[in-house]
Amino acid sequence: MKCSEIIKILETLSPRSMACDWDNPGLLAGRSGKEVKTIFLAVDATDSVIEQAEQAGADMILTHHPLIFKGIKQVSDQNFIGRRVLRMIQDDISYYAMHTNFDAAPGCMADLAAKKLGLTDCEVLEKMGETGDGTSYGIGCTGRFEQPMTLQAAAERVKEAFGLPYAAVFGKLDGEAVIQKAAVCPGAGGSTMGEALAAGAQVYITGDISHHEGIDAVAQGMAVIDAGHYGIEHIFTEFMEKYLMGKLGDAVKVVREKPAFPIQIV
Repeated sequence: MKCSEIIKILETLSPRSMACDWDNPGLLAGRSGKEVKTIFLAVDATDSVIEQAEQAGADMILTHHPLIFKGIKQVSDQNFIGRRVLRMIQDDISYYAMHTNFDAAPGCMADLAAKKLGLTDCEVLEKMGETGDGTSYGIGCTGRFEQPMTLQAAAERVKEAFGLPYAAVFGKLDGEAVIQKAAVCPGAGGSTMGEALAAGAQVYITGDISHHEGIDAVAQGMAVIDAGHYGIEHIFTEFMEKYLMGKLGDAVKVVREKPAFPIQIV
């Protein structure tokens, strides 16, 4: 199957038109006409990921985060982005990224995270638009735990749901406050903190929260569970493996990266 045919399938799931204006999803390197027999899935196009893709005999790498975010003036071996792009091109590997379009599309990142957490009555956190059938899409979502729980229990739920070695919590873990309404924003959620507060979330589950963002949220009555940027978004590879296998059958082999949490606790 050609790379261009696979791209059509990917963009049916999460159209590039759903991406944020600042984003850069799509085919970022390689040939659209490349015949693809093996796809390698990862969150980021790191050196390790490219090496794993080479070992797997991949013809196409599909990541969540784009390696190229902004315009670049040269592709050479003088910087790490150029070296990675050159390596993929030399290996004749086509490289495609699905970023905020996957975050925003119905049934994708935010909905997947909410489902893993067991949230019900879900609504879009930051609405970006509607599909042709009137379904809202956007960044993050709000929902309710089926049963009220403490912040400690909510943090344990997050760790278990996403297979995390740790989670950082802003709020009183030894408190008796009962939590039921939650907001979740996979990735970096600082920009949608206001939406989570406005939605009445009692806990905000996200990543990359700064000191001041965290303590300011608590001061306004909302706890924060920082599960890390990779911590939630690694669900991308699990979902896409099942999705592509269902769409492509035996025509294309799908391989996932080995789990690689980028932060280690000492």
